[in-house]
Amino acid sequence: MFVDQVRFVILASILCAGPISAQRESEAARLAREGQEAMAQGQMEAAKSSFERLVALEPSIAEVHATLAAIDFKLKAYDEAVREIGVAEKLKPGLPRLDSLLGLSLAELGRFHDAIPKLEKGFKQTTDAPTRRMCGLQLLRGYTNLGRDSDAVQTALELQKLYPRDPEVLYHTGRIFGNYTYLTMEQLQNVAPDSVWMLQARGEANESQKNYDAAIDAFNHVLSLEPDRPGIHYRLGRVYLARFTENRNPADRDAATREFDAELEKNPRNGNALYELANLAAQSGDPSKARAGFEALVKQIPDFEEALVGLGGVLLDGSAPQEAVAPLQRATHIRPQDEVAWYRLAQAERAAGNREEQQRALEAFRKLHHSTPVGMRRPDEDQDITPQQLGSLPEN
Repeated sequence: MFVDQVRFVILASILCAGPISAQRESEAARLAREGQEAMAQGQMEAAKSSFERLVALEPSIAEVHATLAAIDFKLKAYDEAVREIGVAEKLKPGLPRLDSLLGLSLAELGRFHDAIPKLEKGFKQTTDAPTRRMCGLQLLRGYTNLGRDSDAVQTALELQKLYPRDPEVLYHTGRIFGNYTYLTMEQLQNVAPDSVWMLQARGEANESQKNYDAAIDAFNHVLSLEPDRPGIHYRLGRVYLARFTENRNPADRDAATREFDAELEKNPRNGNALYELANLAAQSGDPSKARAGFEALVKQIPDFEEALVGLGGVLLDGSAPQEAVAPLQRATHIRPQDEVAWYRLAQAERAAGNREEQQRALEAFRKLHHSTPVGMRRPDEDQDITPQQLGSLPEN
């Protein structure tokens, strides 16, 4: 890919290189043309052969060495690429894009100390998106290998902003975030193994792994040390609720309700606990209680998108489903990627007789539904609440 971006005026450089015979000039022009054509066709071995002969014929032209370096990089001959870049820089210091190519080549050779300054320059200063992307990905490798984990995380965040739909970028940045989380928890274990923070982290880790009994023990241990610690009753409620979802034991649902209520006694403004209680009421067939809960929550936190979707669902099941349009429209503005919000909005617009708006919402829903893998359909991590569920598909 880097080769496609190397555009040097090789023929002009040959003509300006000094007095040469017409035969030599013609041969140099032919080799340059053949090499460029081979590059354009992706025939890198043939391109390398042409430019190696051109280097032998015109060893003092920096652009020829630079192009040969780019070909070597494409062929994964990184040592040779570094050597040719060195020659090109001596012949013409400041030749464009060589710093990035050198940084990428050094990184492939594992020479991260030398590579990182050049990769940083390429990532921060180049306007070429593919080159910037390559430099960023290699920076992740370099920082990780050198133990510069904070720098790796910062670069990963920038990469995600620049390339939010790039699968390779998402894979590597996800690994960086996961590794940083692990290292941070390991440090917490080392400095404060018996602290409430470590116990809470242990409870959350067990919860994520569906080790419900261990999670309940850890959270209860936290409460035994700090009975008024914010958020712990809520976490316990989440564990009981998750276990209820799996085994459908009413005792777990009742325990979840008690824990959410206990959390609200300690912290009446805990919107997540209030949301879960409203959601439980809706699932248990108590629409009046659910509506009151969702409306109170939306009044308290107007941009609580999941609560708006929950309120819309309750209104859809009531006697005036058209009233669901307003909260669901707001939900889609707050989080346009929530397919459940679009799905319910399509139903609400149909109930309100807004055929055109129904079709628009339905189209948005289907686009999201077909583009998102089933295993990836979940609420944002920062919400940390029970996702709203799809029901039957709205009709056309």
